Amino acid sequence: VSTANYKAREYGIHSAMPITKAWELSEKAAEEGEPPVVFIGGSFHHYAEVSKKIFKIIAKFVPIFEQSSIDEGYLDLSFTGNYAEAKKVVKKIQKEIKIKEKLTCSIGIGPNKLIAKIASDFKKPDGLTVIRDEEVEAFLEPLPIRKIPGIGPKTETHFQKLGIQTVRDLK
Repeated sequence: VSTANYKAREYGIHSAMPITKAWELSEKAAEEGEPPVVFIGGSFHHYAEVSKKIFKIIAKFVPIFEQSSIDEGYLDLSFTGNYAEAKKVVKKIQKEIKIKEKLTCSIGIGPNKLIAKIASDFKKPDGLTVIRDEEVEAFLEPLPIRKIPGIGPKTETHFQKLGIQTVRDLK
Protein backbone atom coordinates (compact mmCIF):
# COMPACT_ATOMS: atom_id res chain seq x y z
CA VAL A 1 0.00 0.00 0.00
CA SER A 2 1.55 3.28 -1.04
CA THR A 3 -1.08 5.43 0.67
CA ALA A 4 -4.43 5.08 2.40
CA ASN A 5 -7.14 7.66 2.86
CA TYR A 6 -8.71 8.33 6.24
CA LYS A 7 -11.64 5.98 5.68
CA ALA A 8 -9.28 3.09 4.81
CA ARG A 9 -7.23 3.90 7.90
CA GLU A 10 -10.34 3.35 10.01
CA TYR A 11 -10.14 -0.28 8.84
CA GLY A 12 -6.50 -0.51 9.97
CA ILE A 13 -5.04 -0.08 6.49
CA HIS A 14 -1.95 2.11 6.26
CA SER A 15 0.91 2.88 3.93
CA ALA A 16 3.74 0.35 3.70
CA MET A 17 1.30 -2.47 4.53
CA PRO A 18 1.38 -5.52 2.25
CA ILE A 19 -1.54 -5.36 -0.17
CA THR A 20 -2.67 -8.84 0.89
CA LYS A 21 -3.10 -7.65 4.49
CA ALA A 22 -4.99 -4.56 3.28
CA TRP A 23 -7.26 -6.82 1.23
CA GLU A 24 -7.94 -9.00 4.30
CA LEU A 25 -8.86 -5.95 6.37
CA SER A 26 -11.11 -4.69 3.57
CA GLU A 27 -12.89 -8.04 3.37
CA LYS A 28 -13.33 -8.13 7.14
CA ALA A 29 -14.87 -4.64 7.08
CA ALA A 30 -17.20 -5.68 4.25
CA GLU A 31 -18.32 -8.72 6.28
CA GLU A 32 -19.15 -6.33 9.12
CA GLY A 33 -21.35 -4.27 6.80
CA GLU A 34 -18.86 -1.50 6.11
CA PRO A 35 -18.31 -0.17 2.59
CA PRO A 36 -15.58 -2.05 0.74
CA VAL A 37 -12.19 -0.49 0.10
CA VAL A 38 -11.46 0.61 -3.43
CA PHE A 39 -7.95 -0.31 -4.56
CA ILE A 40 -6.56 1.80 -7.37
CA GLY A 41 -3.25 1.95 -9.15
CA GLY A 42 -1.04 4.93 -8.62
CA SER A 43 0.50 7.39 -11.04
CA PHE A 44 3.83 8.59 -9.75
CA HIS A 45 4.20 10.86 -12.78
CA HIS A 46 0.90 12.59 -11.97
CA TYR A 47 1.80 12.91 -8.28
CA ALA A 48 5.14 14.47 -9.21
CA GLU A 49 3.42 17.01 -11.47
CA VAL A 50 0.94 18.00 -8.76
CA SER A 51 3.77 18.21 -6.24
CA LYS A 52 5.62 20.68 -8.49
CA LYS A 53 2.50 22.83 -8.73
CA ILE A 54 2.02 22.82 -4.97
CA PHE A 55 5.61 23.79 -4.27
CA LYS A 56 5.28 26.62 -6.82
CA ILE A 57 2.33 27.89 -4.79
CA ILE A 58 4.42 27.70 -1.63
CA ALA A 59 7.27 29.58 -3.33
CA LYS A 60 4.89 32.50 -4.00
CA PHE A 61 4.41 32.98 -0.26
CA VAL A 62 7.61 31.70 1.35
CA PRO A 63 11.09 32.64 0.10
CA ILE A 64 12.93 29.75 1.78
CA PHE A 65 11.63 26.20 2.03
CA GLU A 66 12.96 22.66 1.90
CA GLN A 67 11.04 19.97 0.02
CA SER A 68 11.68 16.79 2.00
CA SER A 69 9.53 14.40 -0.09
CA ILE A 70 6.96 14.47 -2.83
CA ASP A 71 4.30 15.62 -0.37
CA GLU A 72 6.17 17.19 2.55
CA GLY A 73 8.29 20.21 3.13
CA TYR A 74 9.62 22.59 5.73
CA LEU A 75 8.88 26.30 5.34
CA ASP A 76 11.10 28.95 6.90
CA LEU A 77 8.51 31.37 8.24
CA SER A 78 10.95 33.41 10.32
CA PHE A 79 10.51 36.32 7.87
CA THR A 80 6.96 36.77 9.24
CA GLY A 81 8.30 37.85 12.63
CA ASN A 82 5.76 36.04 14.81
CA TYR A 83 3.41 33.09 15.01
CA ALA A 84 0.26 35.10 14.22
CA GLU A 85 1.72 36.34 10.94
CA ALA A 86 3.11 32.89 10.12
CA LYS A 87 -0.39 31.48 10.60
CA LYS A 88 -1.82 34.04 8.15
CA VAL A 89 0.74 33.04 5.51
CA VAL A 90 0.09 29.31 5.77
CA LYS A 91 -3.68 29.82 5.70
CA LYS A 92 -3.21 31.60 2.36
CA ILE A 93 -1.13 28.66 1.14
CA GLN A 94 -3.78 26.15 2.24
CA LYS A 95 -6.51 28.18 0.55
CA GLU A 96 -4.66 28.47 -2.76
CA ILE A 97 -3.77 24.76 -2.81
CA LYS A 98 -7.42 23.89 -2.21
CA ILE A 99 -8.62 26.23 -4.95
CA LYS A 100 -6.00 25.40 -7.59
CA GLU A 101 -5.30 21.72 -6.90
CA LYS A 102 -8.50 20.64 -5.11
CA LEU A 103 -6.36 19.19 -2.31
CA THR A 104 -6.11 19.76 1.40
CA CYS A 105 -2.87 20.10 3.29
CA SER A 106 -2.07 19.90 6.97
CA ILE A 107 0.47 22.27 8.43
CA GLY A 108 2.31 22.49 11.72
CA ILE A 109 4.03 25.64 12.90
CA GLY A 110 6.62 25.45 15.63
CA PRO A 111 9.97 26.76 16.79
CA ASN A 112 11.85 24.07 14.84
CA LYS A 113 11.39 21.39 12.18
CA LEU A 114 10.77 18.56 14.64
CA ILE A 115 7.96 20.34 16.45
CA ALA A 116 6.43 21.55 13.18
CA LYS A 117 6.54 18.01 11.73
CA ILE A 118 4.83 16.48 14.76
CA ALA A 119 2.28 19.33 14.87
CA SER A 120 1.42 18.85 11.19
CA ASP A 121 0.02 15.39 11.98
CA PHE A 122 -2.42 16.66 14.59
CA LYS A 123 -5.39 18.01 12.68
CA LYS A 124 -5.61 16.00 9.48
CA PRO A 125 -6.95 16.46 6.96
CA ASP A 126 -6.59 20.17 6.21
CA GLY A 127 -5.45 21.13 9.69
CA LEU A 128 -3.26 23.82 11.13
CA THR A 129 -1.57 23.38 14.50
CA VAL A 130 0.57 26.12 16.04
CA ILE A 131 2.94 25.26 18.88
CA ARG A 132 4.65 28.31 20.36
CA ASP A 133 8.01 28.10 22.10
CA GLU A 134 6.49 28.12 25.59
CA GLU A 135 4.01 25.35 24.64
CA VAL A 136 6.51 22.78 23.33
CA GLU A 137 7.03 20.80 26.52
CA ALA A 138 3.32 20.56 27.35
CA PHE A 139 2.61 19.58 23.73
CA LEU A 140 5.23 16.83 23.56
CA GLU A 141 5.07 15.22 27.01
CA PRO A 142 1.75 13.33 26.71
CA LEU A 143 2.49 12.03 23.21
CA PRO A 144 3.28 8.36 22.58
CA ILE A 145 6.95 7.95 21.76
CA ARG A 146 6.04 6.73 18.25
CA LYS A 147 5.05 10.31 17.41
CA ILE A 148 8.75 11.19 17.39
CA PRO A 149 10.06 10.80 13.84
CA GLY A 150 12.61 8.00 13.73
CA ILE A 151 11.07 5.93 16.50
CA GLY A 152 9.66 2.90 14.72
CA PRO A 153 8.11 -0.34 15.92
CA LYS A 154 11.39 -1.95 17.03
CA THR A 155 12.57 1.06 19.02
CA GLU A 156 9.10 1.44 20.49
CA THR A 157 9.16 -2.20 21.67
CA HIS A 158 12.59 -1.67 23.22
CA PHE A 159 11.39 1.43 25.09
CA GLN A 160 8.19 -0.30 26.22
CA LYS A 161 10.29 -3.03 27.83
CA LEU A 162 11.92 -0.23 29.81
CA GLY A 163 8.51 1.13 30.84
CA ILE A 164 8.70 4.09 28.45
CA GLN A 165 5.41 4.82 26.70
CA THR A 166 5.26 8.61 26.34
CA VAL A 167 7.63 11.46 25.64
CA ARG A 168 7.24 12.39 29.33
CA ASP A 169 8.51 8.92 30.30
CA LEU A 170 11.43 9.28 27.91
CA LYS A 171 12.27 12.71 29.31
